[in-house]
Amino acid sequence: MHAASAIRLQIESALAARIPAALTPPPRMVRPVAATGIDALDAVLRGGLPVGALTELVGPECSGRTSVALKFVAGLTQAGRVCAWIDVSNALDPASAAAAGVDLERLLWVRCGAAKSATPCAPQRFSLPEKYLTPAPAIKGLHGGGCGGHPRGEVKGLAAAVSGLLRPETPNLAPRCAEPQRREKCAPPQSPGHAERSNIDCHPERVRPPRRTNESKDPHLFFNKLPTHRTNVWAQLDQALRAADLVLQGGGFSAVVLDLGGLAPEFASRVPLATWFRYRAAAEKTQASLLLLAQYGCAKSSAELSLRLQPGDALREEATLFTGMAHSVEVVRRRFTGAAENVVPMRKPPQKANAANWQSRAAWAGVR
Repeated sequence: MHAASAIRLQIESALAARIPAALTPPPRMVRPVAATGIDALDAVLRGGLPVGALTELVGPECSGRTSVALKFVAGLTQAGRVCAWIDVSNALDPASAAAAGVDLERLLWVRCGAAKSATPCAPQRFSLPEKYLTPAPAIKGLHGGGCGGHPRGEVKGLAAAVSGLLRPETPNLAPRCAEPQRREKCAPPQSPGHAERSNIDCHPERVRPPRRTNESKDPHLFFNKLPTHRTNVWAQLDQALRAADLVLQGGGFSAVVLDLGGLAPEFASRVPLATWFRYRAAAEKTQASLLLLAQYGCAKSSAELSLRLQPGDALREEATLFTGMAHSVEVVRRRFTGAAENVVPMRKPPQKANAANWQSRAAWAGVR
């Protein structure tokens, strides 16, 4: 036996109880695939999306991410399997999903940020007050008739109202040019070591920012000071990540779709890489296909397969009728492309296609 092989065998046998096969690289595993239902895409992917791994669908709005995910989920639900759809932005339309062939009875829809519906209460009976049912008395005006009072009564209070408009009562209004303007004096200069400094400059509209203290470094205090819409987005993203963790760890789902397509990249890119690694391990354990829909890639090396979709183009078959969209997809990253081989070919292998094009037609356009 070769000396290096003997030494490696001795090290592995010594560490077998703690680290099995410490110096032997793990074999390359080719995962089973599930068809997406799109023939052109399945031909490029050589069967479909990998099972028990994380697949990333990246693309801008109207690029076909949701259409591919719905087609994939429709094939699984029609085969009697259960899937989950975690919707961060509450953008999934159940009618469109049913039209795409998804069995809604086998789909778990997690709506993050959706308002809770109020509890149904007993029907209330509304009745008009008595004053609206009683006819109003006739208004007698000048000479016993008409709809108005005497002209003298209409001008009462007009002089006081006009004088109030000409004389401003609010002290914040700017003084007139003829009146002397009062100048505010600056605070006397204080020593640099003084603990309490004034934040007000010579001009009252200039306010210095508060000095950074240890309390301002608290992330919870900073989170509370964020605008309301940004706080809601972070809360929805946190709810979606927790729901995805529970669904993947619980098992029983053939496919889990995490839809982050409605979030800006500044939110999706803040998800730690350890989260995607944990999702990949959970999907491999439960043999679930995890689909991540986003505008930009954020899973990095945790993704088994990464697809980039381009914005779709409307079909020009009719002049005044929308008939469908033309989509295109490109394979950006594929972790394992085939079975491991010990024979290295002398010639360069032929390049395989990594792009696909297909069309999605509207329901009213029919088949052509």
